[in-house]
Amino acid sequence: MNIEEFREYCLSLPGATEGTPFEKFSKGRFTILVFYVKRHMFCYFNIDDFSSITIKCDPVVMDELKARYEAVGEPFNGNKRHWISVALGQDLNDDAIRALVKASYDLVKRS
Repeated sequence: MNIEEFREYCLSLPGATEGTPFEKFSKGRFTILVFYVKRHMFCYFNIDDFSSITIKCDPVVMDELKARYEAVGEPFNGNKRHWISVALGQDLNDDAIRALVKASYDLVKRS
């Protein structure tokens, strides 16, 4: 899945929006694209290096995901109790990545 396909998937979720709220912090070194539902983040990634995504995750399943998949690890600049990073092109296929993003979206939408 390329960056545009991934973006289209995220925006296909009902009520999802996108933005780049961290421009001042990065000072032009990189651009983080964030996806929101109900004005709360459910996914973000570096546009300039689309090699991983960071998503919200249910703490109950987080350790299992990290143990099962090499692609799942510590989040990029996020709370380690609620966020995971997913490396793209490793041991999770596109459908599994979409399922994790959807679970993140659902988690945020419910709260």
